[in-house]
Amino acid sequence: METGLDLAESRGCSIDRGQAMKHFVTSDGLSLAYEDEGEGTPILCIPGLTRNGADFLPVADGFRDVARIIRIDLRGRGASQYDDNFLNYNVLTEARDVIELLDHLGLPQVTVFGTSRGGLIALALAALARDRLRAVLLNDIGPHVDPEGMARIVGFLGLPPVEKTLDALAERHARETAASFPGVSVAKWRSFLAGNVRETPEGLELCYDSRLRDAVITQLEEGPAPDLWPVFDLFAGLPLAVLHGVNSDILTHETVAEMRSRRPDLTYVPVKDRGHIPFLDEPECQTAIRAFIAALPA
Repeated sequence: METGLDLAESRGCSIDRGQAMKHFVTSDGLSLAYEDEGEGTPILCIPGLTRNGADFLPVADGFRDVARIIRIDLRGRGASQYDDNFLNYNVLTEARDVIELLDHLGLPQVTVFGTSRGGLIALALAALARDRLRAVLLNDIGPHVDPEGMARIVGFLGLPPVEKTLDALAERHARETAASFPGVSVAKWRSFLAGNVRETPEGLELCYDSRLRDAVITQLEEGPAPDLWPVFDLFAGLPLAVLHGVNSDILTHETVAEMRSRRPDLTYVPVKDRGHIPFLDEPECQTAIRAFIAALPA
């Protein structure tokens, strides 16, 4: 059901997305936010680990004329309510949330566009509710997450930046990512970082639950990640594409090669001068997304 829950009570950080958010309540009582724009084939956009639906604004802006673009904020992120139990920040619970959103919207099937964590949720959906999938588009993610890239993410996950302003944070980020994101300006990084960090009188505030760190560390300590290659094979018969930041430390070229070997019909889109993750406004991304939508079966 829709909810009028006061957002100030539902989350710890306010992000101005420039338009009204909709909400629904999950089976365990959390208010989750989503945006629903356009008409046509429904495409559900699922963001990365700490990110939110704002990352798919280039998709909404570019393709709401040809598709229905639905963008979810996962529990504990963006405009969605934080969970009292951080252990619920896991792929299976988040996949259940996605299924419940589809039920809420009355959608029997959707194309899933998953960035990073969102792509892992797409894999979970293939195992839990494959009949709900019409097609899958992955943004810099596959069945194997490179441990070195994951270690880099854990290094900053859930920790407020030491910088006091977005300008200062963007300047540092531009320096540190120059090798994997050559040519990306400080202004571009500021815009991207503003998607889940905001300035306050006390400094920068994370716009996601910092206990995501506890959840990820707990999951890593439980042992090796499960083998997702058999789950990837469940995508058989579904239109499938992957956008790959060629400098990514999460989706390696070896993983891409195995994905293409298992799925010779996979649409592979290398995105130059990008690491993890492409911003989705790159020309090759925009061209590939439009072509993927146009080719979806009626």
